[in-house]
Amino acid sequence: AMGSLGRYLARSLPRGQPGLSPLGPRCYGSGPAALQEKTLVVAKPDAVQRRLLGDIIQRFERRGFKLVAMKLVQVDRRLVDQHYEQLRLKPFYPALVAYMTSGPVVAMVWEGYNVVRCTRAMVGDSSVVGTIRGDLSVHITRNVVHASDSVETAQREIGFWFQRDELVAWDSRDRDNIYG
Repeated sequence: AMGSLGRYLARSLPRGQPGLSPLGPRCYGSGPAALQEKTLVVAKPDAVQRRLLGDIIQRFERRGFKLVAMKLVQVDRRLVDQHYEQLRLKPFYPALVAYMTSGPVVAMVWEGYNVVRCTRAMVGDSSVVGTIRGDLSVHITRNVVHASDSVETAQREIGFWFQRDELVAWDSRDRDNIYG
């Protein structure tokens, strides 16, 4: 059953624009294969140092996503080079490496319907209030979290950070309440 906020948003959806609401992309729905979509989220060193993990994790749990892997890790240069391969030639790359290796990070894999697109919307931009970066980051070079930008990228990035046996397959008992 849909709550009063859900009914309000359903009535408020602009006609001809499925999946959009006043609050951004719709991040719920049904479909068995889509429920298995996974994304990588990395709480960067500034998030760990500032003790923002609880707030970050809570946002994903409240959205209804399922945590399937998480670990605290001190990142080395090899992992940074692998993860940010497409940025190696950028002038800011040495500063990015120094930042990502400056302290521990928390890597997480979240699962759910439309989780990649919805996570990108939740992470947002540092200038958008209500997003993780908008609410928690202080400067563009300290933007709190990384989130995969596509399903394909998520699969590749998850492989950099986790071994296959580190992802836990479990049944969420509230799945019917979330997805109907």
